[in-house]
Amino acid sequence: MIPIRLGQTDLHVSPICLGTMTFGQQVQESLAHQILDRAFERNIHFLDTAEMYPVPTTAHTFNDTETILGHWLKKNPSKRSQITLATKVAGPSRGQTPWLRDGRSDLTVKDMEYSLHGSLKRLCTDVIDLYQIHWPNRSVPSFGTMYFDPNKDDLQMLSIHQQLETLGRFVQEGKIRYIGVSNETPFGVHEFIRLAEQYQLPRIATTQNVYCLVNRTVENALDESLYRLGVSLLAYSPLAFGLLTGKYDLSGTTGQHAPTDSRISKYESIRKQRWGRPSALSAAKLYNALAIQHGLTPTQMALAFCYNKWQVASTIIGVTSIAQLDENLDIYGTVLSEEILLAIDQIRNQHRDPAY
Repeated sequence: MIPIRLGQTDLHVSPICLGTMTFGQQVQESLAHQILDRAFERNIHFLDTAEMYPVPTTAHTFNDTETILGHWLKKNPSKRSQITLATKVAGPSRGQTPWLRDGRSDLTVKDMEYSLHGSLKRLCTDVIDLYQIHWPNRSVPSFGTMYFDPNKDDLQMLSIHQQLETLGRFVQEGKIRYIGVSNETPFGVHEFIRLAEQYQLPRIATTQNVYCLVNRTVENALDESLYRLGVSLLAYSPLAFGLLTGKYDLSGTTGQHAPTDSRISKYESIRKQRWGRPSALSAAKLYNALAIQHGLTPTQMALAFCYNKWQVASTIIGVTSIAQLDENLDIYGTVLSEEILLAIDQIRNQHRDPAY
């Protein structure tokens, strides 16, 4: 794998990033450390986590993933300098997370300070290479909502300018190196860049957004913004929480008669999200059948799609076993034919982005 540059920074990372949101929920610490060891052996030195992980997030498990990763880093101090470590500060409390930010629908400067210091301590590190805002601190269509509602706008919330000033101070203090955003919109990306350039504040290097066969909303204008502004896309959920592996294809609806160890089967909260929609499963079945028709596994086609798209800088994979990690990494280098790509677009033309 040839390392890729993130945004306009001096960070060069692998085109595959190991996501860790399963660590602490589906994957206990001993196995998580084995997965991290294996990823490092295979030259995956780009790790992504978040203060709110594991997923599904709960008040009881909040912060556990960072702690597990921190224990591994503490056991392997010589590896820290070879790793690009990314984490995220959670945005304002949303309906299903009343325990986050004490239920407040705002992300304050104090929140950001508290979260950063907590992440540094849990991760057993002095500096975070890429610090991201997990979701916007304003009303935006995200996580399954389709439309922007100006009636929900709150001008009292911490502004993008204030967020940048706070992040800039963290950079000056040497606690973080570079910054990014997640689950952002074209407006948000442009505003972060505009204000950074106007006030000589840190420039976002990345945006981490969902990107997969059943959710290509990045291609609805965000990709142009990222391209023209020099911001790198970190694509998460390339397998759509397992929908694009084929393991749910025989289920009546997502979660019914599904493998008992799968996330959608185990966690009702996920079944209620975008990944649990019958329309998402229906579209996924079509993509999975297309893969098999062309002699590929659904996983091979779904990951090869992301690995080769010009829009994607690094694809974030999440695994629950070493075998799954190896499978995902072995797919790198697979190239989809023009015939398959045309057929993929034909399915999207009919079904659009059901897991928006």
